[in-house]
Amino acid sequence: MRTATVTAAAVTTTLLGAGAAAIAAGRYAADAALRPHPGRPLPGGRRLTVHGAAAGRVTLTRSLASLRPGTYGLTAPGVHAVVGPVVTGVPHGPDTVVRELLAVTHGSLAPGARVTLTPQVHVGDPRTALGLDHADVDVPGELGALPAWFVPGVRDTWVITAHGLGAGREHPMVVMPFLHGLRLPVLDLAYRGDLGAPASPDGLGHLGESEWRDLDAAIRYALRYGARRVVLHGWSTGAAMALHAAERSALAGRIAGLVLDSPVLDWHVTLRALVAARHTPAALLPFAVRAAEGRAGLRADRQGPGADPGALTMPVLIFHGPDDTLAPWEPSRRLARARPDLVTLQTVPDAPHGAMWNADPARYEEALRRFLTPLM
Repeated sequence: MRTATVTAAAVTTTLLGAGAAAIAAGRYAADAALRPHPGRPLPGGRRLTVHGAAAGRVTLTRSLASLRPGTYGLTAPGVHAVVGPVVTGVPHGPDTVVRELLAVTHGSLAPGARVTLTPQVHVGDPRTALGLDHADVDVPGELGALPAWFVPGVRDTWVITAHGLGAGREHPMVVMPFLHGLRLPVLDLAYRGDLGAPASPDGLGHLGESEWRDLDAAIRYALRYGARRVVLHGWSTGAAMALHAAERSALAGRIAGLVLDSPVLDWHVTLRALVAARHTPAALLPFAVRAAEGRAGLRADRQGPGADPGALTMPVLIFHGPDDTLAPWEPSRRLARARPDLVTLQTVPDAPHGAMWNADPARYEEALRRFLTPLM
């Protein structure tokens, strides 16, 4: 009996130790997934090899990513370039694809370089990247000053932009020339966790659950400095922030409309993808996802953004598509079906997360023009 008791105690201790190790590993993976990393490629961003670049063309490894239609950034440490559509009718190997090379803004595309396609097309600020005059402003937030770029316009409806996962305020510059052409003022916000902005108290991102208050501060800033109404244009978690602001802000009545690009509406799926991308062993994945939900304050009993379609009071334009593996588009489809009076869904095929503009800039901007015209 004593031997059996000792054996049982040893097994119990081993199991408890293994369980504690699993929980600790899960928490570590959760923290790694939730820490802001602006500029880090998102999950699924396969690295490609440069096979050659000359005369306005670049040859890349053939893959689903390199064959995607549209305009993208091409990045590597110390390198940034802009590529356009696939070029057909030119000689290339069976394992390569040729795309238009629109610009090399930093570094060089040497053969053998390993690069990643990214939705971020521009680097720098609105003046250096686009030739647009702007002011560097500080938006007073609850954690401290939030840096923002303000591009002036004559209208009294402002567009406030909020980037998403793996990006910074350079990403929303893809729509700045279009918005400037409509003479709309643009406030491009950096929020908690961004470079130059205060960190969140726990150092983690919360998929918009706390960050929306920085967007609320930006609304207050816009109204203080001349805006009559605002349109919130968010990507990914920035889109979740916009929905939260529409649902929770005391100033929701001054929000004329929402533009949601690749919105994170089901945080459970997004967290699982983020945790899995940190090479979390399959056996630890459930622990890590639960730890991430707890760390981010995203308990199962909390409603995600847009969970109550009846609460919407302003028009909403959603850009989303079936190829988004980080923020599935089914919740966007449900929201559009539930409120056809207010919500318009623009389905964008062949576009990864956060890259709905990139897949077809002209189509994106035409839909945006039709949406914004009555709100100006």
